[in-house]
Amino acid sequence: MIHIEKLGKRYDGRSVVDGLDLHVHGGEIYALLGPNGAGKSTTIACLLGFVEADAGSIRLAGSRLPPAQAAVEHAAYIAENVALYERLSGVENVEFFMRLLGIRPGRGEIETLLARAGLPEHAWHRQAHGYSKGMRQKVGIVMALAKGAKVLVLDEPTSGLDPEASVAFGDLVRALADDGAAVLMATHDLFRAQELADRCGMLVGGQLAGEWKLGELNAGELERNYLDILARRA
Repeated sequence: MIHIEKLGKRYDGRSVVDGLDLHVHGGEIYALLGPNGAGKSTTIACLLGFVEADAGSIRLAGSRLPPAQAAVEHAAYIAENVALYERLSGVENVEFFMRLLGIRPGRGEIETLLARAGLPEHAWHRQAHGYSKGMRQKVGIVMALAKGAKVLVLDEPTSGLDPEASVAFGDLVRALADDGAAVLMATHDLFRAQELADRCGMLVGGQLAGEWKLGELNAGELERNYLDILARRA
């Protein structure tokens, strides 16, 4: 579903992503790890067509369209802080964004999806300015559900969430993957990555410095591998 080959991006003569190969299959959650400045956000920006790569190729759901067009058709993006229109309710936010994509879900359909995502019923028709971060993330998940996204791209999705909200969000993401979506999750949270993801890769200096199947490692082993790579690259 996500196919990145030899991806390269430079800023001011400095290589930020350098020959990256990365593949995520349908039904799989892939955690992209790495310190600040490793190239995670730039990789996501190239993948979604927010910036143009200098080298390499990107395919989403088998599409050979330019990344920005392929992302509109096949992907959903949930940033660390989901931006909503504060004076619109949860239902109205979903309805508005879906109409921008040419999708016209009914109010009843949106309410069903909000219930599936775990947003409390009392918040469905309440203005979003009072939403917690966890509630905003759930609205983001509903947009992915309403769109029928085959690819889900998450950038630090559990940062700042309390443990209960983090677990609930992880359960939602797992359910989407179990329904066949490919999930790419950039995160610093090694524990949540180990609990949720099927595979993970570690970016350092824009290159994939390590990759593991997480069913073969516990959280302590993943942390040791992470720190060992950082020490070798220092």
